Amino acid sequence: MEFWAMPSNIFWIGLVVSIICGSLIGLERQLRGKVLGIRTCVLICLGTQVFVRLGTGFEPNLADPTRVLGQVVTGIGFLGAGVILARGDLLTGVTSAATVWILAAIGATAGLGRFTEALCLSGAALVMLLTVRLSEYIHNRAADKSSSSKSKALQ
Repeated sequence: MEFWAMPSNIFWIGLVVSIICGSLIGLERQLRGKVLGIRTCVLICLGTQVFVRLGTGFEPNLADPTRVLGQVVTGIGFLGAGVILARGDLLTGVTSAATVWILAAIGATAGLGRFTEALCLSGAALVMLLTVRLSEYIHNRAADKSSSSKSKALQ
């Protein structure tokens, strides 16, 4: 392949899918005021996609592409650990750390050329983030009503 040759369609599709997937999840995180925003989510997804794609481009007898994937998983673990904070008995950032993991999985899926699966994973992650948020809201509202009715009964 020539140095100045145009990238293949697979490259462009992977790029666009990674940006879309990272943007969707990043938008939800950013709107909720979380540490991970759109830019970070896109960069995690895109970076993982590129590393995995590069890993699959090696000659099988010269390098093992699964080692690249394993190293990405290890690196992402450190990145995810960096967003978890412990303050006394309170642990925060665990959902953000899990989001880093799924973003890397989505990027890896796109890097392997499985674009439909990457989009489906993004949709599933987004549904989980949104529906769990809704159930937490409903649970908290019910708890607030319960505690206010108890305090009225005590008066």
